[in-house]
Formats: sequence, C-alpha cells, structure tokens
Amino acid sequence: MYGAQHLQAFGGLPAVDFQHKDRPADRPAADDVAWRISVDPYGDDDRSWEQEFAGFLDAVDPAGAKVLIIGQWGEAYEEDSSVPINLVIAAADRLTSLEAVFVGDLEAEQAEITWIEQSDVTALLAAFPALTEFGVRGGTDLLFPPTKHERLRSLTIQAGGLPVQVVRGVQDSELPALERLDLWLGISAYGGDTDVADLAPLLSGTRFPRLHHLGLRNSEVQNEIAAALASAPVVAQLKTLDLSNGTLGDEGAAALLEGQPLTHLDLLDLHHHFLTEAMEQRVRSALEPHGVRVDLSERNEPWDNRGAEGRYTAVSE
Repeated sequence: MYGAQHLQAFGGLPAVDFQHKDRPADRPAADDVAWRISVDPYGDDDRSWEQEFAGFLDAVDPAGAKVLIIGQWGEAYEEDSSVPINLVIAAADRLTSLEAVFVGDLEAEQAEITWIEQSDVTALLAAFPALTEFGVRGGTDLLFPPTKHERLRSLTIQAGGLPVQVVRGVQDSELPALERLDLWLGISAYGGDTDVADLAPLLSGTRFPRLHHLGLRNSEVQNEIAAALASAPVVAQLKTLDLSNGTLGDEGAAALLEGQPLTHLDLLDLHHHFLTEAMEQRVRSALEPHGVRVDLSERNEPWDNRGAEGRYTAVSE
C-alpha cells in the first residue's frame, strides 16, 4: 500500500472501480471485489459522490458487498471525508455484509497524501460493528477519538504526518480482536508530531493482546523507534515487525540487534532505509539463519551527502 497510488486490493479482494455506465452483465458479483466509489471533479461527467454512491446501491446488491473503498469524493481541498462517510453510514441498513472499509484512496495526482481532508473516521466503526478491517489515508484534520469495536482485526492509517492525538486515540481504544496495526507516522513538517514517548502504551504490550503485526513506519524518528523496540514488551508477541519507509540507519539497526531476541519473528521489514552494506549483512547474519525473512530492499543515500540530516521518509507531502 504505497500512499501515492490507488489500492490494488483491500479486504482480501481485488479493487474494482464502480462505473455507473457499465452494463449489469459486465459487473462482477457484489461479494467478489472491493468496490471503489469515486468521482472526478474536473471531468466531463458532473456527477457528485452522492449520485455515484446512490447508483452503486441501485446497481450492485448492497447486501452482498463485503468491501468498500471510498475514493475521491470531490475537490480534495474543499470537502472533507465526512461527506462520503455520512452517506455510507446512512446506508448501513443496506450494507449488511460489509467487512472492510478504506477511506481516502486518492492517488498523488488527485491529492498529495497530506492534503487529503479527513474527519472523524471512527463514526464508521460505530455504524458497522461487523467490520474486521479498516484503513485511512490522509492526516489533515483526521480525528480518531478513543473508540470501542469488538471485531476489528486490522487497522491501517497512512499519512505523511500523523497527528499525535490520532496515535493516542488509537492506543486508548478498546480493540480486543486487533491483530494488525500499521501507523505511518510521517514528519513534523506535515503534522507528524508523535515522539517515542507517545508510543509507550503500545510498546508496553498491554493494549492489544492479540496483536501479531506491528508497523511503525514512514517516520523521521525511525532510529529512536527502533531503539525503543529493542526492549519493548510488545515485540515478544509479534510475528511481523515493519519499520519500513523511514529514516532508519545503522544506529537504529544496531540497537535492534543488541536488544531482545528477534529470532521468533517471521518477517522484519526494513525496506526504504539508510543502512550501510556492512550493517545489512550484520542484520541478515543475525536473523536469516533462524528463519526470519528480512526485507532490506530500497537502500537510499542521504540528500546532498548531508549524513543523518539528509535522510528522508518515503512519503511526506
């Protein structure tokens, strides 16, 4: 899931754009795909997201739809996600099989990730208690107050800068079934004001007892996060640890290796990093003989030979 491209799949199903002009015979069954509803505010077809969604409800059996992807809903810098969210909630009595929802599947050409106008996305969790997977892209005005959801197993929030209040809201939520958590923390220049101390409840391992995948990604403090994880109790319960897309260098990787054992992991994902070849080899030698898959792809060089100050995250603006 790269934040500059449309989702190719979600909720275990391939993503397909709903087109109101398609012939019924050309459409897949309601439960075969993840339905993306979006409009082009600059195109020739002057349909609103409300009209397109109404067309979807009429053309596709809404009771059979399992996955819904909310794409572009209008002018990216003028309307926030409460517009489509409220429309989906109003149709909750028809979308009775919905298991997964993604909010904000916009490509970079439609809106840079930081400029996607979000809102209180937890309203969808309240309206759909059967959801097992939930994803959000965009951090501007994003709200995630502490919520309770009994069945949610996977939560992903992609941002170029994730507000600390969102991180705190996630950590303070009651999500007893949560198995996968991916947070793209981003950079301070675009609102990513979370520091390692703010992650203490999550790192303690007490918040989400069923968690087995943790992604703390795309961060400008990736080394500090790695150092904290070296002794964090949550690591013992994980199968996969994802520290990709950030500014990780030799110092963070060394801290990981010198901390608690990681040999129980199935996967350590460090792609998009700033490790030297020597440190890459050290990581592989420490973990791969124990069966741990290590992703060290996309080695980067700092901008302008500026050392640690020239490191950059994969996704920012």
